Amino acid sequence: MNGVVNCPKCNSEHIYQDRGLWVCPECSHEWNAESLGSDADTLHDTTVRDAHGNVLVDGDSVIVIKDLKVKGASSTIKGGTKVRNIRVIETSDGHNIACKVDGIGAMNLKSEFVKKA
Repeated sequence: MNGVVNCPKCNSEHIYQDRGLWVCPECSHEWNAESLGSDADTLHDTTVRDAHGNVLVDGDSVIVIKDLKVKGASSTIKGGTKVRNIRVIETSDGHNIACKVDGIGAMNLKSEFVKKA
């Protein structure tokens, strides 16, 4: 596949080439492989960033920026809740932070809903 493995937008493996463009059927993103550059690092940026673009690493503390409903529970994580000692993980569902939230327990969060403390 000319070095292109995943969609640069949603990181899906299920991509195909249509004429001169690459197409992702999952997010409908279309791109030209030449426009991204030949550098493979631009295609696979594995750094996890918060809602403001700050890089997150293991052990950081973050603050939740909006109320989040917890699936399978009647509780919510309130905006402004500080979460300490996060772990950056790699999953396919977009939840890329593993942590323990006080009063709720262990869970995974999406980095787009937190900011670095």
